[in-house]
Amino acid sequence: MLGTREPDVYGHETLKDVEDMCKTCASDLGLDIDFRQSNHEGNLVDWIQEAKESFDAIVINPAAYTHTSVAILDALQAVGKPVIEVHLSNIHKREAFRHTSYVSKMATGVICGLGPQGYILALQAISRLLSSR
Repeated sequence: MLGTREPDVYGHETLKDVEDMCKTCASDLGLDIDFRQSNHEGNLVDWIQEAKESFDAIVINPAAYTHTSVAILDALQAVGKPVIEVHLSNIHKREAFRHTSYVSKMATGVICGLGPQGYILALQAISRLLSSR
């Protein structure tokens, strides 16, 4: 729905636009990425758990699950990788229920309110975190 749902909040870029932007940035940074989207919490939990063996870090926009999903929090904690939480909108300028993030409780960093640019900043942060290890 990205690009058509509430463009005044989320912008006009489509998910494909964001994916292309991220793939270009990752390539420039020498990172391999796996870009995924699901509306199903269980899929997200499964993918997070897969990351334990397959990836060095996670960039995640848990959308509405940010505010409700202990399962995603538990999965991220179990994986034990650096996590950057991204939100297109500034969740702190929105409804009060959006001010609470379960994911933030364990995220290495949180980027919100910068639209798709937040994903680029997240990838840059991941690159720096991994190179400092």
